[in-house]
Amino acid sequence: MQLPFKKTRDGIAIQVKVRPRSSRKSIREVIGDTVTVDLTAPPVDGAANEQLLEILSEELGIRKSSFRILKGLSSRHKVVEIRGVEKI
Repeated sequence: MQLPFKKTRDGIAIQVKVRPRSSRKSIREVIGDTVTVDLTAPPVDGAANEQLLEILSEELGIRKSSFRILKGLSSRHKVVEIRGVEKI
């Protein structure tokens, strides 16, 4: 799956819109420059953020420690950086 991204100093960044408490977890679709991700976890105590990073890591085949949320820790709209990567 080709995802839109922007280069950062340490890697690349993707814009993500999460849908917590969905019936299943998956990368749902790409609309414009935003990736929509369905999460089964609720947006409580960082559970949704944790699951988001797990899904991205599994789907992209990049270790989870390379991911970090730059913006939107408590929002449905987030910017996620993948360090050490030039393209996906």
